[in-house]
Amino acid sequence: MAEEKKAPKGESKNEKAGESQEKPAKQPKEAKGGGGKGEKGRKARGGEGATVGRAAAPTSTSEVVPPRLLGRYKEQVVPALTKQFNYKNPMQVPRLQKIVVNMGLGAAVANPKIIDSAIEELRAISGQKPVVTRSKKAIANFKLRAGLPIGAMVTLRSSRMWEFLDRLVGVALPRTRDFKGISRKAFDGKGNYTLGLREQIIFPEINYDKIDAIKGLNISIVTTAKTDEEGRALLQQLGMPFRAA
Repeated sequence: MAEEKKAPKGESKNEKAGESQEKPAKQPKEAKGGGGKGEKGRKARGGEGATVGRAAAPTSTSEVVPPRLLGRYKEQVVPALTKQFNYKNPMQVPRLQKIVVNMGLGAAVANPKIIDSAIEELRAISGQKPVVTRSKKAIANFKLRAGLPIGAMVTLRSSRMWEFLDRLVGVALPRTRDFKGISRKAFDGKGNYTLGLREQIIFPEINYDKIDAIKGLNISIVTTAKTDEEGRALLQQLGMPFRAA
C-alpha cells in the first residue's frame, strides 16, 4: 500500500519537471542606445524596422521666369540712362528700391469692418499680405482714439515690385476714367514719386460685385535717383505715362 501511494507523488514531480522544461526560454534584451527601444529604435537608426522605399518629396523642374519689366530695365533702360546722364559706373544708374501701397480709411472709426475688406483687396492687388496701420494719438474732433486701425499698407520689393509696376503701368492706369496721364511734379526732390488713385476698381484683380465701398490709395515709388530729373527719366523709360510738359 505504501508503494502504491508513492507512485503518484513521483509522477507529479515528473509532470512538474516536464512543465518546467516546456516553458520558453527568456529572450535576451535588445541593446540600448541609438534612438530608443524595439521597433522605434530600429526606425530611428534606419535598421530593419525603417520604412523601405519611402517616396522622396517631389521637386519642381520648372524654371523661374524673371519679371518682364526687370528684363526691360537691364536691356534697354540701363544703356539709355547711361548715355543720357553720362554715367561712368553701372552702379550710378538709378534703380527701383521698393513700392509702398497705402490705403487710408477714415471711415474705419465708425465702421471697423471696412478694414477687413481693405486687407483682402490689397492682398489681391499686390499678391502680399498687408499690414494694418493704427492711429498714433487721439484726436477728439475726429472721434479718434490712439491705437485704432485706420488703414492698411504693403511694401513690395524684388520681383513682386517689378510685377506690380508692370500691371500698374500697362493695365490699371489706362483703365482710369478720363485718363490723360499722371503729373510730372509729384516728386519729393530726391527722385521718389508718389501717385494717388481715387478708385481701387481700376485693378482687374478687384471684383466689382464684391466691393463694399470705393476706396482710394497712394502708391509711393522709391528709387536710388539723387535728383527728380533722374527719377523722372527712370520712370519714363519704364513706361510711366507722364503728361506732356
